[in-house]
Amino acid sequence: MAYDEVVKHYSGLARAALTGKVIVDCEADEFDQGCFGTAGYDDIEGLPKGALRASLGCGDPVAVAELRAGETVLDLGSGGGIDVLLSARRVGPYGKAYGLDASPDMLELARANAAKAGATNVEFLHGTIEAVPLPDHAVDAVISNCVINLSDDKPAVLAEAFRVLRPGGRFGVSDMVTDGPVDPVRRAAAEQRLGCVAGSLAVEEYRDLLREAGFVGIAIRLTVDHGDGLRSAIVQAHKPAIGPGLEIRPMREADAAQVLSIYQAGLDTGQASFETVAPSWEGFTAVRLPHLRYIAVDTETNEVVGWVAASPVSTRPVYAGVVEHSVYVHPGCQAHGIGRALLTAFIAASEDAGIWTIQTGIFPENAASLTLHQALGFRFLGTRERVGCHHGVWRDVLFMERRSTIVGI
Repeated sequence: MAYDEVVKHYSGLARAALTGKVIVDCEADEFDQGCFGTAGYDDIEGLPKGALRASLGCGDPVAVAELRAGETVLDLGSGGGIDVLLSARRVGPYGKAYGLDASPDMLELARANAAKAGATNVEFLHGTIEAVPLPDHAVDAVISNCVINLSDDKPAVLAEAFRVLRPGGRFGVSDMVTDGPVDPVRRAAAEQRLGCVAGSLAVEEYRDLLREAGFVGIAIRLTVDHGDGLRSAIVQAHKPAIGPGLEIRPMREADAAQVLSIYQAGLDTGQASFETVAPSWEGFTAVRLPHLRYIAVDTETNEVVGWVAASPVSTRPVYAGVVEHSVYVHPGCQAHGIGRALLTAFIAASEDAGIWTIQTGIFPENAASLTLHQALGFRFLGTRERVGCHHGVWRDVLFMERRSTIVGI
């Protein structure tokens, strides 16, 4: 089903709901058997009947979004508005709930439902979830209810969700996923039956796309079994937190010059590494993992102010979950918590990627780095005495590691 047909389909459902028809496909007590509707919600008391009649969700994303008073939330594919209205309750009069939908008829239905509910802290936007009509860093939480599976460009959807979130913001959605190997013919038939017209993602595919977008702290919890390998799921993640005016995102090739400049500035201090000259970009990437590379950027100037990256310690499979990391901060931006934010994000991302041990070597004279690593759970393993000659001086290196309490236990 093409994009226009998706919009046409849901516009037809909206028009039916506007005339008073019920468009959910099951009764409340059938939700656990794989149907869709309002039975997936904890609290729908007081909502307009029009919003309940148009509920086509596969869960309750509002319940897992951890919304707080005064926050701003965006619902991707807001339909008849049930999740926007529930979110508006949670964030209160000083918060705001946006709903985004591609169907003008659904927007008409949602606005009518909001008016009946007396909700004044809501706004419904016309647009697609692949190109959200909001500025960068506009919301504290992004939710969605069984809509992302409808998109034929899911990487764009997740990239947009990351873009509009403020640092530290949460991603909490209900969606359809594929659990385990599924026969392609049966999968296609099941998706047609359930309305996953652009194809549901496998659980690991979902994780990979969230990581590529920049999210960390990823959790996917399977809920209702719809048969033929298709499951409803709660998907949660967050955008790395950092101070005002900054953002942490995945490192890209376009960042190469700035990353290497910061690297060289760190080497010039004589306290960062035995290296004295930063490598070429080709040399940098050759010895580091293609994932687990992040930068901190100034959101106004897009200037890179710090970076963190990881290298494997061995090619032997037994060490697949052990990495060595490096973290560098621009010399003019130190003592602002940037290194701590980068390392915190890196730790979360490493655990998402199945890493169980992060190790590093630090000069004893680098007190700031030692303090940072200790604060984030690294422990001393020992001292490598006079392990290398640096600028004519034989130097010790303190060996530290952080063992995950989540992975490999």
